[in-house]
Amino acid sequence: MSIKKKLPEIASALNIRLEQFMPVLTPTGVILGFLLPQLFIQLRPLVPWLFALMTLSGALKLRTKDLVQAVRYPIPIVLFFLCAHLIIPLIVLLTCTLIFRGDSDTISGYMLLFSVPTAVSGFIWVSIFRGDGALTLAIILLDTLVAPLVVPGTLSLFLGTKITLDISGMAVSLILMVVAPTIIGVLVNEGSQEKIPPVVSPYLNPLAKVCVVLVIAANTSPVAPRIHLDTPKVWIIAVLCILFSVLGYVCSRLTGIVARLNPEKKVSLFFTIGMRNISAATTIAIDFFPEAAAFPALLGIVFQQTIAAIMGRLLLRKPKA
Repeated sequence: MSIKKKLPEIASALNIRLEQFMPVLTPTGVILGFLLPQLFIQLRPLVPWLFALMTLSGALKLRTKDLVQAVRYPIPIVLFFLCAHLIIPLIVLLTCTLIFRGDSDTISGYMLLFSVPTAVSGFIWVSIFRGDGALTLAIILLDTLVAPLVVPGTLSLFLGTKITLDISGMAVSLILMVVAPTIIGVLVNEGSQEKIPPVVSPYLNPLAKVCVVLVIAANTSPVAPRIHLDTPKVWIIAVLCILFSVLGYVCSRLTGIVARLNPEKKVSLFFTIGMRNISAATTIAIDFFPEAAAFPALLGIVFQQTIAAIMGRLLLRKPKA
């Protein structure tokens, strides 16, 4: 077999290996940003483009028929939006207001972290735990498309006049990094009758995971000099990131049980509610918020994939081989 024919297999094998190392990849980006801030800060102008490539890679899996199929039974989607964008942000706000009294920057950082859309990488975990793929893709697509309205709206609703928000700038950033690549990915998938994604995805998927590391490192570099690990506040923020993440999974698990959803839909809600597009939160925090607001996202991204694996094994049935 020629090298040209082997390339897709090599790229796919590399992607599988990178997926296995997802719990390590995201902390690696943070560590690189801390150790080499002067190098990775040079990538800051490229972050929107790298992020758009990451989004496009995930969006090529999305299909409008998944959305139509899921909308026919909208209860899980409604439960997702209520839990992910109302109940959990409210709990986070009340807790942070008690702990960080008067520290509006840190509070706004947490609120941003729990206002951004669900993570596309959640689909990987849903697949591992045999969830409802169509419902998961529909939630990712819907949550992504409405992000320019939901994120600024959630922040304005819960934070009010406590901080000054560049709502239009934030919305435009989300459109360029998240919404536009998603629409392009769906159109390419639909327009080619699902023929183009299998051709480009073997190469695009591992490249997107490399972009994840680069984006995290680039976003870490501007604030790395401000984070001092010997400061108690840093550790408090990190612990709260873990606790809030665990809270998200507990809420999503209880929501699925109370709503009496079937096991597959419970798994989909579990990971879509529990995971957030933290890379987007970090990028927005760096561009539109004071530096301190980026701390929760930077520290949260270190733990997200690991917590997803742990909570999945604790609260769900073990994944099938």
